[in-house]
Amino acid sequence: MSVKQTIPVKLTPENKCSFCPGTKCCNYITQEIDTPRSKDDFDHLLWQLAHANIQAYKDEDGWFLVVMTRCNHLQNDGNCGIYETRPQVCRDYSNDYCEFDAPAEEGFEYYFQSYKELDDYCRKRFKNWDKRFK
Repeated sequence: MSVKQTIPVKLTPENKCSFCPGTKCCNYITQEIDTPRSKDDFDHLLWQLAHANIQAYKDEDGWFLVVMTRCNHLQNDGNCGIYETRPQVCRDYSNDYCEFDAPAEEGFEYYFQSYKELDDYCRKRFKNWDKRFK
């Protein structure tokens, strides 16, 4: 009986993305938003989360809207199809410590993946949440 021996691969910034299942960072975009404070602000954010593939979170840098959408240039093997001409934001992205190492959600103070999650939060935060319509 033979034992298959595997040689550990040293992860580098150049090869790390090829080991990331689903190439996580290329499957969404984030947009910073103004900090919601009022019922109206949260109602507007609720409207945004009523749409498919929209999420929101708050971390140490502020509030962000997340659009869950795959990059059109992400190839099936996880590589970038326009690597040499990719946008500057992609060039500036560092994978030294990224979602391959730990889920981004670990750093979120608040994370709303659905309309219901945000609505539940608003009902706890604001007394008489439903009276915003009157």
